[in-house]
Amino acid sequence: MKLASTASFNWTSLLLIVAFCSFITPAVSVKHENFKTCDQSGFCKRNRAYADTALSDSKWESPYILDQSTVRFDQGILTGIVNKKIINSDEIVRLPLTVAFYESGTARVSIDEEKRQKGEIELRHNSKAKKQRYNEAEKWAIVGGTTVSTGAATSKDTDAGTTKVVYGPGSKFEAVIRHSPFGVDFKRDGETQIRFNDRGLMNVEHWRKQVEKPKEEKKEGEEAVVAEPDKEMAEDESTWWDESFGGATDTKPRGPEAVALDVSFPGYQHVYGIAEHTGPLSLKETRGGEGKHSDPYRLHNSDVFEYEEDSPMTLYGSIPFMQAHKKDSTVGVFWLNAAETWIDITKQSTSANPLSLGVGSATTTQAHWISESGILDMFVFLGPKPQDVIGAYTELTGYTQLPQHFSIAYHQCRWNYVTDEDVRDVDRKFDKHNIPYDVIWLDIEYTDGKKYFTWDPMTFPDPIGMNEQLDEHERKLVAIIDPHIKNDNYPVNDELKSKGLAVNNKEGNIYEGWCWPGSSTWVDCFNPKAREWWKGLFRYDKFKGTMKNVWIWNDMNEPSVFNGPETTMPKDNLHYGGWEHRDIHNVNGSTLVNATFDALLARDKEEDKHNVRPFILTRSFYSGSQRMGAMWTGDNQAAWPRLAESIPMVLSMGISGFPFAGADVGGFFGNPSKELLTRWYQVGAFYPFFRGHAHIDTRRREPYLAGDPYKAIITQALRLRYSLLPAWYTAFHEASVSGAPILRPHYYVHPGDEKGFGIDDQFYLGSYGLLAKPVTKEGQEAQDIYLADKETYFDYFDYWTYEGPGTVNVASPLENIPLLMQGGHIIPRRDRPRRSSGLMRYDPFTLVIVLGHSGDAEGVLYLDDGESFDFQEGAYIHRRFVYTGSTSSLMSEDLATTPGRKTKDYLKTMENVRVEKIIVVGAPASWKGKTEVEVSEEQARQSSGARMVPMEWHEQVEGKASWAVVRDPGVQIGSGWKIAFA
Repeated sequence: MKLASTASFNWTSLLLIVAFCSFITPAVSVKHENFKTCDQSGFCKRNRAYADTALSDSKWESPYILDQSTVRFDQGILTGIVNKKIINSDEIVRLPLTVAFYESGTARVSIDEEKRQKGEIELRHNSKAKKQRYNEAEKWAIVGGTTVSTGAATSKDTDAGTTKVVYGPGSKFEAVIRHSPFGVDFKRDGETQIRFNDRGLMNVEHWRKQVEKPKEEKKEGEEAVVAEPDKEMAEDESTWWDESFGGATDTKPRGPEAVALDVSFPGYQHVYGIAEHTGPLSLKETRGGEGKHSDPYRLHNSDVFEYEEDSPMTLYGSIPFMQAHKKDSTVGVFWLNAAETWIDITKQSTSANPLSLGVGSATTTQAHWISESGILDMFVFLGPKPQDVIGAYTELTGYTQLPQHFSIAYHQCRWNYVTDEDVRDVDRKFDKHNIPYDVIWLDIEYTDGKKYFTWDPMTFPDPIGMNEQLDEHERKLVAIIDPHIKNDNYPVNDELKSKGLAVNNKEGNIYEGWCWPGSSTWVDCFNPKAREWWKGLFRYDKFKGTMKNVWIWNDMNEPSVFNGPETTMPKDNLHYGGWEHRDIHNVNGSTLVNATFDALLARDKEEDKHNVRPFILTRSFYSGSQRMGAMWTGDNQAAWPRLAESIPMVLSMGISGFPFAGADVGGFFGNPSKELLTRWYQVGAFYPFFRGHAHIDTRRREPYLAGDPYKAIITQALRLRYSLLPAWYTAFHEASVSGAPILRPHYYVHPGDEKGFGIDDQFYLGSYGLLAKPVTKEGQEAQDIYLADKETYFDYFDYWTYEGPGTVNVASPLENIPLLMQGGHIIPRRDRPRRSSGLMRYDPFTLVIVLGHSGDAEGVLYLDDGESFDFQEGAYIHRRFVYTGSTSSLMSEDLATTPGRKTKDYLKTMENVRVEKIIVVGAPASWKGKTEVEVSEEQARQSSGARMVPMEWHEQVEGKASWAVVRDPGVQIGSGWKIAFA
């Protein structure tokens, strides 16, 4: 980073240096004093105290009553008024209730506040803030799945004091709405799965006028008389109207307005999700005790420097989606609220009753959701399979983008490649050492004085020449563009200010804060005009020096503000429409990515009328961000525990609907040992987003610098990733149409195996039966892998055979990645080494048939051009490969739907792409001595004449499976054919 010259050095520059040094000084752990605990967050502390009061009083009754006379049900939607009785008062607060039932089987419960709906409230300080509760998170997060059910109906079997609605597939779901106190039980097949307000912790902090309390006077020698407070007034009011932290004061013109709800999962011991946090996949309890957290899990997107291991602290993104799992059953809830949110988790267990045959012990998990503002808005998913829940959630919030093919290959990054010649040199050295890579990245130092959309003329005088060299081998460049704009006289900042497109402070003036450029302003992407303006900045004639192979990295978009409270923007700042920043904080980062996505679409459409899929990496995210790009887990450290924790973090993102996730390979801060760096590449080869990245103060660590044997082992891991790109791309396609995670945790693949519900250090890749457990501990040379089923598993590299169920020990010296293949699958590969994935476009395929106990196997391959949207018009290949053991035959079947406008042309381009090898692992002993297989092809729906091609047989030896190879069977990857092995 360049420091200010002596002539211009002032307190402003000093502040920047202090901020910068705080980012680069080695630290043992995160600076906790910079971030709130629940006790330091007024609304969290109040609602925890509310829960303590309720749960400690056996006579407690929730003050929320559904007025039965207001209940209406029409066309799949139930409405009514929930009345909140104010203690020791005649006041009633009316809360409009809506319960919607959707065709997808999803139910939605929403509660607002009548006065705020009508705007009948007074704001403090003559504030410009909007009066209503924020209710627009849906505009950013929800894109589908809300077709109201025509089959939902009220049940005739309704008890007094309840309203029952049956809904969902086969009317197997039921919502039992309790009137007094208000609550909802959700049932599947007659059994309660989820309960709302079961413990009476629901709390909607209603609007109230601020009352200045008169000071009591006392006579000399007398004590002041203090009236006994009633329960309502006994609440801690100290943070109702103002709240201070870290030297900053947050003014609250609307007063207290938190919403809270307790959600119980009867019989469910494990809950997952609510990304992003460090720690195990199965979430811990949060009310203290051994092995438990003492603070709730927090969702408040923040720039957390050197975040710590196994913590409920907030991180960069928020996905308020939680799943609960027990044997053969998964359910879930989605809390649609963009404000700061805390979630307490507790568990209650009941022992088995010896007098009740067949009734065992059971655990109920209880979650207490608390948000600072907005409406209470929760979706319910009743499963019963993990994919049913994840699929329904992603139908609502959008499936992950089908990314460009290059973006799932390897990315090379550091802060910073310092000149365009430096970039060229790194590019050449990857080639010199025969190491594949697809993308090189530029951090902030490429800009002219931290002014985005510019290039430093001294260090990057020829960006076009640099990009052209990359393009020769189909490589890409990713450049960072952050939402803070340098508060200086340059066109981007001038336009942002003059057009009124920036975020404002509480007075309605342009907000100024501090980030990498120094004094900065922030683009307000909630404003449609700001998004339209942002779109124009990426045009090739505007962002000069960029080409079609340049893509974008949106960092610091929480937003990170160095001199702001908790290193972010003040909550009383104002955004488009009069919404306070407190209302929209967690979705803020997504609005920037949304605007950038639209900008990249417009950039290329304007150039040649041919849209390519944008690639964007984001640090901040919310539900729905998966539609627009990838994420990474932020500024981790080069330490073994951080390598280990990256696996459950990436798994958590996958089951939270955002599978395009990864961690900085090697660790962002610090210098990894050669062993750690090597093992990290072996783990990174299984991150959906695979990028090496490092801090500006670290030593250079490009793979070719590692020295032998490390360089060769790292290259081997990279080539494994590249050879499996067909499987990765097919898994991404599946995620893009169903929401299925790409890396799948144990409970997802084996939902009935209770021993594995807490396993989060091994995982499966897509639907291919590839089970990996990379090494994450120093010096470890053997790895225990748990096999849940009775299937046969084979070592990916040498076909050593393992049998489940149970734990098996797999040798894992430094050069080995513990990777097993589950019997019953067919895995597509491309085995020819290339410099980049783009150069593999027309390479032939290898099909690996892995035979298990049944003798059958199946696999899928999806292909398209890897960059455009032409697949939406039929330009793709989608094949299923089926091996049938009873006939010893392999068939290629077409999964493509009705041909589109571009199907024929695409198939023409792929007509020479063939299958060059078929490997059968676990080949039957009856094949011994066999030297040929019979091949027949389908041409225009007619079978061609059969022909014979050679087969090689390899006998089982020393615990390794027998295997067979058919080389060059002469069949095309996109056509129908059959190969008979017997």
